Amino acid sequence: MADGDTVRELYEGCYRRLVGQLFAICGNLGEAEDAVQEAFVRAVEKPRRFAQLENPEGWLRTVALNAVRQRYRRALRFHGLMSRAGLAETTTAGLSADRVALVEALRHLPYEQREAIVLHHIVDLPVREIAVQLRVAEGTVKARLSRGRSRLAPLVHEFADDADDATAEGADDAEEVNHV
Repeated sequence: MADGDTVRELYEGCYRRLVGQLFAICGNLGEAEDAVQEAFVRAVEKPRRFAQLENPEGWLRTVALNAVRQRYRRALRFHGLMSRAGLAETTTAGLSADRVALVEALRHLPYEQREAIVLHHIVDLPVREIAVQLRVAEGTVKARLSRGRSRLAPLVHEFADDADDATAEGADDAEEVNHV
């Protein structure tokens, strides 16, 4: 049963981790915190449903990802206006230089590639689970990972070694996706 104590324990155990994961995807600490908080609010609002979940942290991550996606779509129109005005807001207080550099590099990726890279390399989810969470084919996830790694290689040293392997693997996967 997902009583207040259970949700509180889960909050204490995974809130920071979820915020870090969402921050890597959306690039804005405030947005990440809001999305994770929204997920916890939904868990508290429907305690019976939440209590029946096999993977409550995965459910919270999915709800938070959906919240970020929704905000991202809404912000596309607004973002154009902000960038023309030269206003860019980034919150990085309390984060390591490596984390800030990684998030900055991730901003250069299209959203779908960024999402796949974070879920696989930061959240450490297998391709199959990412495909389920994003509701896409496994080949699509592999292609996004490959393309994302290739684009990150010049920006993040850790991806430079994998870029050549990922490019070859991703090309095969992309062909598979196109034939499905």
